[in-house]
Amino acid sequence: MKVCIVGAGAIGGLFAGWIGSRIPKGEVELSALARGATLAALRRDGLRIESATAPGDVRGVPLRAEDSARVLGEQDLVVIAVKGPALVGVAPQVTPLLGPKTMALVAMNGVPWWFFDGVSTGPCAGLRLSSVDRGGVLRAAIPTAHAIGCVVHVSSTAPQPGTVRHVMGNGLVIGEPACGRSGRIATLESLLSRAGFAVTVSEHIQRDIWFKLWGNMTMNPVSALTGATCDRILDDALVRGFCSAVMREAQTIGVQFGCAIGQTPDERHEVTRKLGAFKTSMLQDLEAGRPLEIDALIGAVREIGRHLGQPTPSIDALYGLVRLLAQSRGLYPVG
Repeated sequence: MKVCIVGAGAIGGLFAGWIGSRIPKGEVELSALARGATLAALRRDGLRIESATAPGDVRGVPLRAEDSARVLGEQDLVVIAVKGPALVGVAPQVTPLLGPKTMALVAMNGVPWWFFDGVSTGPCAGLRLSSVDRGGVLRAAIPTAHAIGCVVHVSSTAPQPGTVRHVMGNGLVIGEPACGRSGRIATLESLLSRAGFAVTVSEHIQRDIWFKLWGNMTMNPVSALTGATCDRILDDALVRGFCSAVMREAQTIGVQFGCAIGQTPDERHEVTRKLGAFKTSMLQDLEAGRPLEIDALIGAVREIGRHLGQPTPSIDALYGLVRLLAQSRGLYPVG
């Protein structure tokens, strides 16, 4: 099986590291599409993966690293693990990796461009979200027929280019955009399970994506706006109340297109609070001067609400505030 990782950072690097070190040699031809310092590090040292349980235990995982997809050619599996703001630039580079039967596992946060493509009934059937795919660039470069949804329940970091440190968790939820099961999902489940992931196959992956989004769409932008860790956000009654208002609006939207959430905002807050004082990925990106992942987490939810005619005053306020913050730092386009 030819497997290419697009985005060999914290999550993509972990996919590469576990597949490359746990699947017997000869069964997988592993490569990475990379650039800059990451490309140089991978070519020089291979991928370096650090253990979560044994600090200092570093293993080298050999792989082929290239900056041209055309050199790598068609793959059996492409793991796409870049953040939303980078995907528009990366997507055209993915196209040469796609053959007639290539699986494109989209391991990204938030609402993807194909979210409603496989939905045949209801008020959002076939809805194309311009907030996450302006001009249809992503759909043209990576057709939905190749896409497989993926919700990642794994924590890892990339302390330096070409190095990945697993922190905790190994859960993945995968599923077809058109729902149900398929032969290719069974093949992918087998590969990822053998690589060490705890894989759950979802027959309605949109529900799993929406549920994870439900928590991320508040903690991430509010932490960026305040500079506070999640424990402080949830310990402030006023801020916690605002987060709950955003979540209730999203909950109402989800019910209308078949993604009801059987949990209250307070129940979700209690789960998040147990994680302690941690910085969200959006706050880390802000501090590092990286583009913020706003549209897939908040903009898409707002767009769905507008399509349904559902008022979203709290979501609107959060979206406007974090967008303005990002624009003032040069981390989100103006206009």
